Amino acid sequence: MWGEGYCQNRSGAVLQRRRQRQATRNGFPTFERRFIVSIAFVLCWASMASLAQEPRQTLPDSPSASQNKGPGTAQPPAVEVVTFLEKRSVFFPDLATSQGPLSTAEKFKLFLDDSIAPSTMTGAVLGSALSQAVDSPQGFGQGWDAYAKRFGASMARHASSDFFGTFVLASALHQDPRFFPQLNPTLGSSAKYAISRVFVTRDDHGKNVGNWSQLAGMLLSESLANAYWPEQDRTAGQTFRRVAIGLGTRAGSNMFRNYWPSIFKNLRRVTPGLRDRQD
Repeated sequence: MWGEGYCQNRSGAVLQRRRQRQATRNGFPTFERRFIVSIAFVLCWASMASLAQEPRQTLPDSPSASQNKGPGTAQPPAVEVVTFLEKRSVFFPDLATSQGPLSTAEKFKLFLDDSIAPSTMTGAVLGSALSQAVDSPQGFGQGWDAYAKRFGASMARHASSDFFGTFVLASALHQDPRFFPQLNPTLGSSAKYAISRVFVTRDDHGKNVGNWSQLAGMLLSESLANAYWPEQDRTAGQTFRRVAIGLGTRAGSNMFRNYWPSIFKNLRRVTPGLRDRQD
């Protein structure tokens, strides 16, 4: 009798451990995997729905130039600015293509486009590889499964940051989530401008204001990431550390955004002042 009870208890313990391993694989619970997959599914579905409602057009990898002038628009004289792009960039969808403000629907579409843009996926691929190399966070482990977890978490964090910063908060605070590149960027001025645009943006009237939508959006995104981040890295200190790294990454990507039109040499000088003031 004692031996039979012992075997039953041991079998129950083994079965329980198997269920725990199945539900939690290397610190990545089934709920968390489903959360990331759900975000990806919603983004793809919404993007396909929005594309189905639009007339089909050819989108270039590099932006093309055009001048957008409205009759009777007051414009400051003697200011050389970048020509706004007639067609949006596929690689960086958040490059400005018009002077006027975005509607709420356009901000929502920008959130969708930027969440699955080639620049976003490239950053996730490279960032996940670097995190894999330094084994951060350690709770994800090593191997291809661990890399997939890091990649999925990176895409989910970027999508939630765009959702809050580009759509929800930008709409509520009437801020413009787009990036307005300089005309003739130099290394020094571009670095200064790229960093400043992390903390300063335009409002819907074209005035420089604090970039509260993006800053708060990033903080909300990293707080949400604690739902699927390894348990030992869910502290307040680790959350703010990820926010700080995200701010630095954003400044670096702004450098690429600032040079992106110049790389393809599709800009020409125009007057007058559509460019952000750099004060």
